[in-house]
Amino acid sequence: MVYCWIDNVKLYYDKVTRTTHNTPGVETRIPGWGDPEVVEWIDPTRNKAGAYFKDIANVLADLGYVRRISIRGAPYDFRRAPNENTQFFIDLKQLVEDTYEANNQTAVTFITHSMGSPMTLVFLQEQTAEWKAQYVRRQISLAGAWAGSMKAVKVFAMGDDLDSFALSAKILRSEQISHPSTAWLLPSPLFWKPSEVLASTPSRNYTMAQMHEFFNDIDYMTGWEMRKDTMRYTQNFSPPDVELHCLYGDGVSTVESLIYKKDTINGETPKLKMGYGDGTVNQRSLRACQSWEGYSSAHISTLALKGVDHMGILVHPDVLQYIRTVMLQP
Repeated sequence: MVYCWIDNVKLYYDKVTRTTHNTPGVETRIPGWGDPEVVEWIDPTRNKAGAYFKDIANVLADLGYVRRISIRGAPYDFRRAPNENTQFFIDLKQLVEDTYEANNQTAVTFITHSMGSPMTLVFLQEQTAEWKAQYVRRQISLAGAWAGSMKAVKVFAMGDDLDSFALSAKILRSEQISHPSTAWLLPSPLFWKPSEVLASTPSRNYTMAQMHEFFNDIDYMTGWEMRKDTMRYTQNFSPPDVELHCLYGDGVSTVESLIYKKDTINGETPKLKMGYGDGTVNQRSLRACQSWEGYSSAHISTLALKGVDHMGILVHPDVLQYIRTVMLQP
């Protein structure tokens, strides 16, 4: 079952076109455009473990919002970075305008999570100030991976078991590292200094400035090529210039760097040196939205929730109440 998933979801990088494609014979479709159900539940069987925006959608419904009319869903191919999601951005703009018109010309609120926050940032950066003033009321970001995460470095090095004892990180790695989005979510040079150590061996360090060497030594230069393809989005950290509510968890043990026992790192499993964040995204990335204060044309509010992890923020009572309060405002 796991190997079937890997074959179906893995991407293949074309160095000539600098784009990716599916395994031959595999066609990818994004279901339910505009329907919130596809983002309320990752698992269409509605298994409890597959709940995503469900509780937030229920809060909105309790306030009088209506699914598929004033509560909309905008799913996208999470494997790909902004450079390969052009059609998503086109469709998203149309969805915003359609929803605005269908609701008595009411400006929309984006509620985003994790990678969805920087994806929305890219979208908003590409819109005119006039368009945003008319169509966008605010963005509520939950656990936004604004400046990337050291977890992406960990994934390239050893894979990720998705916090499941039943899954093997090493087996999943080949699929996970094929995603350009993983390269896009590598630590941002705007928030990690060139001299900061990402990984170390008994004889050397791999710093931010030496990421190219790290990819060479794990024998996956495709990761470096994808990093270059997406760097323009990482380096543009201009504010969204819409009212922003930036909520995130903090104080949870989060990967800070990798420590190898041997000098040869390819195929080796490093020890994880831990720091703080929400268990997935590092503290400095979660807090990156604060850097816009004083530079954004719109108001920015931030709220840190101690001990709340990356997925727990979606169901935390304080977060649900915060959303309820904000959405009651005109």
